Amino acid sequence: MRRPALAAGALAAVLVVGAAAGWAVASAAGEEERALPVPAADSADAGFARDMAVHHQQAVEMSYVVRDRTDDEEVRRLAYDIAQTQANQRGMLLGWLDLWELPKVSADPPMTWMGMGDAAAGEDGALMPGMATDAEMERLGRLNGRQAEVFYLRLMTKHHRGGVHMADGCVRACEVDTGKRLASGMVEGQESEIRLMAGMLKARGAAARP
Repeated sequence: MRRPALAAGALAAVLVVGAAAGWAVASAAGEEERALPVPAADSADAGFARDMAVHHQQAVEMSYVVRDRTDDEEVRRLAYDIAQTQANQRGMLLGWLDLWELPKVSADPPMTWMGMGDAAAGEDGALMPGMATDAEMERLGRLNGRQAEVFYLRLMTKHHRGGVHMADGCVRACEVDTGKRLASGMVEGQESEIRLMAGMLKARGAAARP
């Protein structure tokens, strides 16, 4: 097993790389985006970018935690893929906020852009739909082997369901075409991974939580 300290270093590195890659992509599309009206700070486009960046950051953290808790190559490969994909997408979302010269944080509650500001925040650090609580994150960091695998797959399935809900909301409400396309890709990609994780859980004699 790798030492947990390496997970923190890997997490920091992948978030930095993801932010840099996202900024490069966002900058390349900058001229196109600047030719369009800049979304308002309280728009669905800005709200989605801010909230999904936070949502993705937890998925990256969860994935690097489980890579230190199991030697199973299938789970480690999935965790690495999720971490890389979501770190890159997070960088794109933050890059767009920079291009739009909009704040990366808001005084409004999470999910306000979806009309869910009064109901979005959950218990114990779970800010948005699907996010793990602080206690669940701590538990993941204590488990090993099959127990860590099953718990991670259940947490990530729930996390993806919340992400799909948010991304689908952007597909319906966002106005910037680039953001709508990214959100649509998130829906497709995460639904595919939900199906993959269902099979992985079944192979381990478990099932996703309702």
